[in-house]
Amino acid sequence: MADFARSSDPAVQAQLDRLGALSPGRDILGLERIAELCGRLGNPQDRLPRTFHVAGTNGKGSTCAYLRAILEASGRKVHAYTSPHLVRFNERIRLAGTLIDDALLAALLEEVLDEAEGLQASFFEVTTAAAFLAFARTPADDCIIEVGLGGRLDATNIIPAPAVCGIASLGIDHEAFLLAPEDGVPQEAIERIAWEKTGIFKPGAALATLRYPDAVMKLVGERAAAVGSALFSEGDAWAIEPQSNGFHWRSKSGSIAERLEPRMAGVHQMRNAGLAIAMLTIAPAPRPDPAAIASGVSRAFWPGRMQKLGPGSLTALLPEGREIWLDGGHNPDAGVALAQALDNRAPLHIVCGLLRNKDALGFLRPFADRIASFQAVPIPGHEHHDPKDLCHWVQSDLGIVNAQPCEDVTTALRHIAAHRGPGDVLICGSLYLAGVVLDLNGEQPT
Repeated sequence: MADFARSSDPAVQAQLDRLGALSPGRDILGLERIAELCGRLGNPQDRLPRTFHVAGTNGKGSTCAYLRAILEASGRKVHAYTSPHLVRFNERIRLAGTLIDDALLAALLEEVLDEAEGLQASFFEVTTAAAFLAFARTPADDCIIEVGLGGRLDATNIIPAPAVCGIASLGIDHEAFLLAPEDGVPQEAIERIAWEKTGIFKPGAALATLRYPDAVMKLVGERAAAVGSALFSEGDAWAIEPQSNGFHWRSKSGSIAERLEPRMAGVHQMRNAGLAIAMLTIAPAPRPDPAAIASGVSRAFWPGRMQKLGPGSLTALLPEGREIWLDGGHNPDAGVALAQALDNRAPLHIVCGLLRNKDALGFLRPFADRIASFQAVPIPGHEHHDPKDLCHWVQSDLGIVNAQPCEDVTTALRHIAAHRGPGDVLICGSLYLAGVVLDLNGEQPT
């Protein structure tokens, strides 16, 4: 089943099973099916509150988390649609601040699937339509929508012009979907990806981005001009100034005097927070005040992104005092971000699983010097790189001698406890693996 969706609620599971049987079982880009499906449902995407639309290769989920936390600190009720889920499908749809409950989710999926008969709609198209239907029927002040894949042809792009579009980090991922040759489209990989992501730009929307290489910024600027909007971009219009574990946010529209201290670790998370602040700065009123921004930045949390695991069945496998960190990064851009986050840490024992379509060495190479030992694991329910292959590659290409294939995360942690020296652990390589880890450790996202 697409996205390996499971639920402990029988009514929800019945609809997820039905969805798995009816959908083509893979992502299919294009707006024709989602437009038809939403039309059959009365076009709920046209009845959303003030909307923020976020795309990007990495960081878009964290940016959405910062947006939601800041808006909620301002006293706003916020819908959010994000993907993928880690443990429970319900994580994808947040209604006015609360994860959708099982009874409503089951009813919505049933209603959408009834209308989707004969469409061959994908898993993501059906779930996107269900989210829009829930948002249109539930009062809220704001709506945050994370792009699923790409931007231009992603199912979420059926929405009319949002209040603000934001583009987070750009990097190489999902090439099979995004890099097919097409007339009039850049063929340099990173520029093509930027072209796809900026496909969410629409006339009437304010536009905020991070800073990218000059050639990419030129393309992004041209895409903004084509819809008649100016860019509010990092470097030109706003900037973060890292300082210890916090940062200052400056912009040509005004600055925040207070030093902001994110709960999530790494300079990349400071930039994600900076992008969220930029989006809110150019949004139509009301806008959050500095106190709400500081509170939201300090409280925002997105599971599976350099997350320190709490007490649980997995952390209990290691000697007392040793920490386990979890990160769902899985592409070269995420590897660079991890390298920066791990820069001042002692080398870690790595537990890693990667989907078969991911560039394993491209992801691992940036932080190879932070690896004390390497334990490769499979990803249950998904096509993944063989753990033996991963170990061979890190030994032959990265020079990491201590590499061991393991049958699962539990076995890997027991191996580390018994055979590796002191040091903390990082479990990484896949958001699907992150979901397995959180479930095993008893830390379901709320």
